[in-house]
Amino acid sequence: MNIPVTQKMPPILRQSRAKLWIRTGILAVFGTLFGLALRRDLMSERFHWPWVLLSFLPCLAIGFWMSQLVPMKVHKAFQCVTLSFDHIYFSLILFLVAAKVIATRIEGTTVLADVIMCAILGLMIGRLSGICLRVRDLKVRNNFIIPGADKRKG
Repeated sequence: MNIPVTQKMPPILRQSRAKLWIRTGILAVFGTLFGLALRRDLMSERFHWPWVLLSFLPCLAIGFWMSQLVPMKVHKAFQCVTLSFDHIYFSLILFLVAAKVIATRIEGTTVLADVIMCAILGLMIGRLSGICLRVRDLKVRNNFIIPGADKRKG
């Protein structure tokens, strides 16, 4: 379905792709910063891999589940999917980042700070993965994209 040249895409629709890239960028920044701090603590043996898995994996599943809470809307005329701001997730991440900063400043709570870092990363990765899968599913169901078609051919 082609959009007539006279009909322009409203700005709100153009922002959804940017929202995914912004979320990906934020995840990359947090992932890098937290990954380096976590690596330092793992190398100094203040934190251990089993603890990483015990705090990361449940939060990954919770983040994936939280992706279902993101309001999305299909716009057939423009063949796109838009997403809305999720206040619950934003508040949770803001709270966890503040808790991590406080735990980092208090002597003897390195393990707690690392657990919070793993939880934040698990939530962010799970939620972003779930959002991307939901958007792709909505696009396939509404025939915006054809599954298995490789656009790079030719």
